[in-house]
Amino acid sequence: MPVRTAESAETGRPPRPAAVRGSRPAAGLVAACHPVPAAAVTVLAAALAAAAGRGLAGGAVAVVAVAAGQLSVGWCNDRADLRRDLASGRRDKPLVAGTVSPAAVSRAAALALLACVPLSVAGGLLAGAVHLTGVAAAWAYNLRLKSTAASWLPYALAFGLLPAFVTLGLPGAPWPPPWLTAAAALLGAGAHFANVLPDIEDDLATGVRGLPQRLGPRYAAALAGLLVLGSAAVLVLGPPGPVTAYGWILPAATTVTVLLASRRPASRLPFLAVLAVAGADVLLLVVQLRGHAGL
Repeated sequence: MPVRTAESAETGRPPRPAAVRGSRPAAGLVAACHPVPAAAVTVLAAALAAAAGRGLAGGAVAVVAVAAGQLSVGWCNDRADLRRDLASGRRDKPLVAGTVSPAAVSRAAALALLACVPLSVAGGLLAGAVHLTGVAAAWAYNLRLKSTAASWLPYALAFGLLPAFVTLGLPGAPWPPPWLTAAAALLGAGAHFANVLPDIEDDLATGVRGLPQRLGPRYAAALAGLLVLGSAAVLVLGPPGPVTAYGWILPAATTVTVLLASRRPASRLPFLAVLAVAGADVLLLVVQLRGHAGL
C-alpha cells in the first residue's frame, strides 16, 4: 500500500517521504546507490583492466572512474524514482523510508558525476568520451528512457562501451574486438530485463512503460534469458582459436542458470542469475585475453 500521511490523504497530494531518522545518513546513501549492481559493474571493469594489461596505476584510475559513474547513476535513479516509489509504498527504498534526504542524494549524485569527468579523461580524451557517453546513457535512462520502448538501449550502450573505455586507455588506444563489445552489450540488455522483473506491476501502476513492462513478466523473463545466453555464446565463439573446455561449459551452465531463475520471474533471482553469469563470463574473458598477445 502507498505510504500516505494524514495531509496527503486529505488533500490528494502525493505522499511525502518520511522524516529522516537517526544520525547515519552515510548508511542511507550507501543503500540508495544500488550497491550490488554498482559493485558488479566496477568489478567487471577491474577484471577487464587487468586482463587488458592496463597496469596498476592506469587500471586503478579506470576502476575509480567506473565506480564514480556507477554511484552517480545509482543515486540519480533513486532520486528520479522517488515520486513513483512513494506511490508504490516502497519502504525498502532509503528515500521513502527516510534514512536519507532527497537533497543529500541529489548532492551525492552531482558530486559523483563531477568526479567521474576528470577520472574518465585521465586515460585519454577518447577513452574518457566513451565512458562519459555510457554514463550519460544511464542518466538518460533514469530521467526519460526508462518509460519508453527504448529502455533497453542505454543498458546495451553503456555495457557495450565499457570494454572500449578500458582498451582505449592502452598505448595506441586500440578499440576492443567486435565480439567483446557485442557480448557486453547483450549482457547489459539482459541485465535490464532481469532487473525490472520484480517491479513490473508497480511500474505499470505508476506509468513506467519500458519495453519489459510492455512485454509482461513472461516474455520479459524469456528475453532476458535469451540475451544473457547470447552474450555467453558470443564470448565463447567470437575469439579466434579453438574453444576451450571452460568455453563449452559456459553456455551449458548459463542455460541451466537461466532456466532455474525463470521459475521465479517476480523475484530478484533472475537478476542475481545474470550477475552470476557475468562473473563466469569475466573469468572466461580473462583466460582468453591472457592467452592472446593483444586485443
